[in-house]
Amino acid sequence: METKVNNLWMQESYEDLIGISGFSENLLKNHFKLYQGYVNNANILTRLLALVVKGGKIDTPEFAELKRRFGWEFNGMRLHEYYFENLSKKGESPNKNSELFKKLSEDFESYDVWEKEFKAIGAMRGIGWAILCMDKKSGKLMSVWISEHDTGHLCGAVPLLVMDVFEHAYMVDYGLKKADYIESFFKSIDWKRVEKRFMDGLR
Repeated sequence: METKVNNLWMQESYEDLIGISGFSENLLKNHFKLYQGYVNNANILTRLLALVVKGGKIDTPEFAELKRRFGWEFNGMRLHEYYFENLSKKGESPNKNSELFKKLSEDFESYDVWEKEFKAIGAMRGIGWAILCMDKKSGKLMSVWISEHDTGHLCGAVPLLVMDVFEHAYMVDYGLKKADYIESFFKSIDWKRVEKRFMDGLR
């Protein structure tokens, strides 16, 4: 019988995003509910894994499948938190004097080249995530595609800007017009948050 324990992973509230331009309340509330599912499942799997380990069943298919599934649920939880937290109602442009802007210009030839590439990654066919990340070892910035939640992460890379391009992130409002969603996303980026992630990653 499962032992009742406090949740290790806590759900964050992003209700303050309701009213953001380009994202309807219906879309956001559905997205919040989906995020809640990842938090709940990450907690359920944590408890189940503890029970399996306690029962000495670490060499079983049950343990293996629970471990594999945990990566999906945990990353689904964290990626949504990165995503919601790098959105803002203010929709300010990036600070051209910031260290991040300078680094984008250095690693991608220019900010405009980076933005064009990032939008192209988001517009690719398929479900997943477009992410600007920084390799902790070299400091290099890279824009990457992550399939699902747990496939495509670069080892040692710190997420700076996360864009959800699963259908649930845009179809309620945009149908198949993913490019329009991407434009709305860019108008709503919290660049101060992204810059803080970059500076924190340098430490």
